[in-house]
Amino acid sequence: MKTFDLIRAAFGNTLRAKMRTGLTVVAIVIGAFTLTLTSGLGAGINQTLDRIVAGFGEDDAIYVIPSFEADAEEQDGPAEYDPDAATDTGFGSGLLTGEDMEYVEDLDGVTGVDASIAADADYLETQGGDQYQLQLDDALNAPLVELAAGSIPASDEAEITIPEDWLTIFDTDSPEDAIGQTVLIAASSAIGEQSDVEAEIVGVTQGSLAGVGFTPIPSVELTEQIADINAEGYEGEQPEGYMMAALQISDLEAYEQDIKDALDEEGMMGLTVEDQIAMFEAVIDTVTWVLSAFALIALLAASFGIVNTLLMSVQERTREIGLMKALGMSSGRVFGLFSLEAVVIGLMGSIIGIASGLVVGFALDAALTGGEDPPLGDFAELSLFGLNFMAVGGIFALIIAIAFLAGTLPAMRAARKDPIEALRYE
Repeated sequence: MKTFDLIRAAFGNTLRAKMRTGLTVVAIVIGAFTLTLTSGLGAGINQTLDRIVAGFGEDDAIYVIPSFEADAEEQDGPAEYDPDAATDTGFGSGLLTGEDMEYVEDLDGVTGVDASIAADADYLETQGGDQYQLQLDDALNAPLVELAAGSIPASDEAEITIPEDWLTIFDTDSPEDAIGQTVLIAASSAIGEQSDVEAEIVGVTQGSLAGVGFTPIPSVELTEQIADINAEGYEGEQPEGYMMAALQISDLEAYEQDIKDALDEEGMMGLTVEDQIAMFEAVIDTVTWVLSAFALIALLAASFGIVNTLLMSVQERTREIGLMKALGMSSGRVFGLFSLEAVVIGLMGSIIGIASGLVVGFALDAALTGGEDPPLGDFAELSLFGLNFMAVGGIFALIIAIAFLAGTLPAMRAARKDPIEALRYE
């Protein structure tokens, strides 16, 4: 039997027991569909992250922020303000100083430094008189946030947004209830005297893929008012405080690690655009692998289905196998025939599963992120599903390999049958 005839016979034989073959194919379809959907979701979200984070800055820059340590205990909302623990310098430890800027400017490979001046607040006071520790985000990050309610602060008004988990201090679970409330923002001067400014809450933020929205964001006007309070009482040159600095590097590949090590020794952290992308993608990839594990379980179940289907086929076709061998068909050809039947089952399941996964994935992406008013909002060209040709090819190859391996045992049993004994089988 020629190779083409062998393939044609394999296709024909798989359709003999349509119900049995169909059920096995369905199990493969479920696994292929799930793997395609999860890999597409991972690809789509990672593509979105590439677009978002790539827009934050230049690829050849290192972004410097103060190092931070996580609190030992987690809590909902902000911590209450402790005046005894407050600093009297006018700037908290969460900022870069002028000395930090001088240090990074002298690092080998640094050709320029751009920094954003920051204002340091002590606490936020609600209308009820409760005071809570306050560290403000950069006002320039406001356009990057995801809003649960309200809007971003207007640059020329004393306005502020609060994170969603701060709603507890306003005794509400509804973001809309916090909009319009006024709060007092207290800050210290150079000589430790506190003053406050009034600000209106105009938005409630959610944590976003951009990494902002987890702390209150002031308007530019509010930032300037707080900075003016910080500057009061200075004699001589005013100390400087910065939220973040961007270092221009002459040769990023050559100097990156040395600069990061030097920053770490001085209590600072250096991140490139690639570092920011990698942090987000690591989380997405982990979730994708966990979801893919469930699809692999379905494929494992399908492999046992293939074994069962072909073993029953070998049993039912014992006399046929004996006849083929009696007519001169070699054991290798018999093995190849039944292996091909397993591959055909895997082929049908993978094609249907992958195709349906792609159709459903792109349909959901269009429904949730496309159109004039998408359910998930129009944020940074959000993509929930993407096509990764290597991943799709890998899924296809994996299923075919599993099907072939699953068919090995039945194929070997068929190939080893004695033709005389097989012809006598009833």
